[in-house]
Amino acid sequence: MKVISTFPYAIEAHENIWIRMPDGARLAARMWIPQNARNNPVPALLEYIPYRKRDATAYRDSIMHPYFAGHGYACVRVDLRGSGESDGVLKDEYLEQELMDGEAVIHWMAQQPWCNGNIGMIGISWGGFNGLQIAARQPPALKAVISLCSTDDRYADDVHHMGGCLLGDNLSWASVMFSYNSCPPDPALVGERWREMWLDRLKHSGLWLDTWLQHQRRDSYWKHGSICEDFSAIKCPVFAISGWTDGYSNAVFRLLKNLKGPRLGLIGPWSHKYPHQGIPGPAIGFLQEALRWWDLWLKDIETGIMQEPMLRVWMQDSVPPTTSYANRPGRWVGENAWPSPNIQQYDYSLASGSIVPIDQPRSEEILSIQSPLSVGLFAGKWCSYAAGPDLAHDQREEDGGALVFDSAPLSESIEILGAPCVELDLSANKPVAMVAIRLSDVAADDKATRVTYGLLNLTHRTSSEHPEYLDPKQRYQVRISLNHIAQVFPKGHRLRLAISTSYWPLAWPPPEPVRLTIFAGSSTLHLPIRQQQEADAQLSKFAAPEGAQPIQKTIIESGHHNWRVIRDLAMDESTLEVINDQGIYRLEDVDLVIQNQTIEKYSYRADDFASARGETQCIRSFRRKNWSVKTTTKTVLTATNTHFCVFADLDAYEEDKRVHCQSWHQKIPRDFV
Repeated sequence: MKVISTFPYAIEAHENIWIRMPDGARLAARMWIPQNARNNPVPALLEYIPYRKRDATAYRDSIMHPYFAGHGYACVRVDLRGSGESDGVLKDEYLEQELMDGEAVIHWMAQQPWCNGNIGMIGISWGGFNGLQIAARQPPALKAVISLCSTDDRYADDVHHMGGCLLGDNLSWASVMFSYNSCPPDPALVGERWREMWLDRLKHSGLWLDTWLQHQRRDSYWKHGSICEDFSAIKCPVFAISGWTDGYSNAVFRLLKNLKGPRLGLIGPWSHKYPHQGIPGPAIGFLQEALRWWDLWLKDIETGIMQEPMLRVWMQDSVPPTTSYANRPGRWVGENAWPSPNIQQYDYSLASGSIVPIDQPRSEEILSIQSPLSVGLFAGKWCSYAAGPDLAHDQREEDGGALVFDSAPLSESIEILGAPCVELDLSANKPVAMVAIRLSDVAADDKATRVTYGLLNLTHRTSSEHPEYLDPKQRYQVRISLNHIAQVFPKGHRLRLAISTSYWPLAWPPPEPVRLTIFAGSSTLHLPIRQQQEADAQLSKFAAPEGAQPIQKTIIESGHHNWRVIRDLAMDESTLEVINDQGIYRLEDVDLVIQNQTIEKYSYRADDFASARGETQCIRSFRRKNWSVKTTTKTVLTATNTHFCVFADLDAYEEDKRVHCQSWHQKIPRDFV
């Protein structure tokens, strides 16, 4: 990334300011504004998240927000109520209080002497979510949104569930927030009340995993904050961005299809990161693109951005399978509308071990599969955070426990853009079952690279709001949408479809082993095939990444990231261990030493579905002269065939003295999961 040190506008930075809420609570914010903004007011940008502006996002913030400020924008980075130095306790995601506070912050910004009344919201993940959610509330000053790695549907397409299946990342993310919520405010900013604020959070933030497991179907809890419930509520322009290894790329397509106002979509090869820091690469000059968006909608400067395709995506070339990529080869392609008339659906039938053209005669072939719990150990993470080797490995490791269907070697290359779909004619021998489907690119040497996948809890086959048990005596026609993707399948390669009855630990397995019977002759694969367009070669090129000078960060102990599959053959036990150790480092400008470590373990024994177990442990510490605090959290999730069982521990230390400890032991009935 090119560091820019000279900008059109001189900047003044404010490490901490207080924004008073209507009920008297104060939210903590960091602010960067052009020096002359009080005499010549400018538009303002808001990023509104719970990830601790003082430390956790300080490095990232220092690259982005001064860059925007240096180009004539007032930038305000606010910690949610109950996070960082803000007052209160954070008790869950996207609560009504959070959204009301967000509206109040926007109103406050619009009234400041340095603001001309035009506000934009930008954010990735949580900040992408609440940007859309607040836009749907239509605060008058909010004129445009950039939403990255977010969703319009909190139930169907978030970290908690996929196709009605409970995701392993539900436990992982709950544990991350359990750890975040255990952290104190910095006494350098809040003074002596830091300890009182900290203990209040420790005692009252709660165990979010328990809350989330109380809602295993699509109910009013998930509908709140899901802007898909009423797309028409969003009136302002929206720029939706994601990456193919992120967990939220599907939402970009739905937003382009369903929003009626000005909108753009951008999907690169990236994981859950801002595109100027995108991994896998190539990263792009995202901050420059964002300025083009803001200049148009907040300054009324014609930048040409809306004359470019509505959707730009990275068409990925074929690559050998591995768990991490520095760069993904490919090219940018554009579509002027979504759905696009340039994409046609091609249909294929399933036969015994084969994918064949739909016009070939079909026969009633009856196949069955009962997968071992090992299918999924090499699936990677639902959402890649580029924190280690978290992408899917060679799919031959998984295919032995699945029904596999291969095409003939391709006579010419094909490209897909969109969501492949599989229609299965099936029956199940148990009332609760799931199906996992993987589409892979098989090279001439038989290496299989997963391209996309989809899950369906078969009790949710007609509704996730009102699931229904399966009747073992009945056949069902079900439709499984796979994740959207843009991918080249080269000439000579084969397409592979793999069907399994479990996908642990990416998704929690059914209560007991299930055998699915697949009636192949009446089952179909639908592929969204795109013809190459001459206009793709004329697309404007993205600039190289730029950013402001980051704050100084000194590494004291290097971090360590790894995924390890451990097979204990004597005990017939397998474990996936995920290590995300960010090491120990000092933020020099605030003289703060920080440690952040998370270790996750997902295990099972033999073919015992009741043995599936997820465990996470997190350590966070902060210290400087005369101040040292540390928190440790541990969460364990297991299940019987009737209940989920949650065990959790929280310990907090000041210096070497434990000042708070709390344990949870909850049993939550399984609800069609």
